[in-house]
Amino acid sequence: MTSAPWYRGGLRFECRPGCGACCTRHGDHGHVYLEAADVERLARFFELSPARFRRLYTRQDEGSTVLEMTETACPFLDGTRCTVYPARPAQCETFPFWKENLLTRARWQALGEFCPGIGAGPRHPLHVIRQRVAGRGPD
Repeated sequence: MTSAPWYRGGLRFECRPGCGACCTRHGDHGHVYLEAADVERLARFFELSPARFRRLYTRQDEGSTVLEMTETACPFLDGTRCTVYPARPAQCETFPFWKENLLTRARWQALGEFCPGIGAGPRHPLHVIRQRVAGRGPD
């Protein structure tokens, strides 16, 4: 039998207007991984073929397709505003509910050092967090 996760009572999180911190580099954290569906959605957003989108905006990193990042931020970040928000990648849509962020309470709290939305806003129940971890946005 699996024990309930430390966050079984839910977690508070809310994106803060004008933040954009999750779209910038943080030490080794500077990749946005793209699934095929992300490439298709972003290509449509830009009215490009998926192949052209890949040539213009992506590179391969250890077998994964990633956005070609600038030195400091996502190429689709304008100030603190996401210019592709309706077509954003699943990785972005599910932030901060990633497995590595939920390993321990300490990791979740450390995320709050750069993300002001950690511990703020509405409480996300366990079933919603599990959907996000599985790569699905809110229903």
